[in-house]
Amino acid sequence: MATFILPVFLIVLSYGLGSISFSYIVSRKIAGIDIREHGSKNAGATNTLRVLGVGPAVLVLVLDALKGSLAVLLSLYLTHDPVWPVLAGLAAIVGHNWPVFFGFKGGKGVATTIGVVAVLTFLPGLLAGIVAILAIVIFRYVSLGSLIFVTLLPLMIVLLDRLTALSYPTVYVIGVFVIMILSYIRHRSNIVRLIRGEENKIGGTA
Repeated sequence: MATFILPVFLIVLSYGLGSISFSYIVSRKIAGIDIREHGSKNAGATNTLRVLGVGPAVLVLVLDALKGSLAVLLSLYLTHDPVWPVLAGLAAIVGHNWPVFFGFKGGKGVATTIGVVAVLTFLPGLLAGIVAILAIVIFRYVSLGSLIFVTLLPLMIVLLDRLTALSYPTVYVIGVFVIMILSYIRHRSNIVRLIRGEENKIGGTA
């Protein structure tokens, strides 16, 4: 029983880290506003870009990614079972999406996902990220790039496993599938707007 105390504590801590809404904090400090009441009303880096500009958005992106990385790094350092780092990363993402400190009204988890993936599956994440960035540059839909990123992650892991010497634990593959599902859930309104051709491009308000 005692062997589960530390991992469970790490999961709770990771959720707490994820629940720190840096877009809310930065918007309060810089502009005295609640970012969830402006722009797309999403508590994330993209909406921070729309409302406050590049500098604050980059700050939020980095901080949101760092909390995901920190959650996974702590679990990797303190535990030996690959299940726990995956669960810690997922907990951080869930915390960002549904933060206990901010009425469970959070963001869409993309930046925190980037932080988690950067530690767990760096090369697949990098390759998926390159494709996602190219899609954003070409089509100017951040939501589309985010969805491409999470969709390609498991595919890249399987592809690299087959074509290279890289090998990831099965639980990592399961983890990125869960990440993909969480992202689809948080982006469901964006998916509808993309299908209808109503999604705002970079610089829009939704």
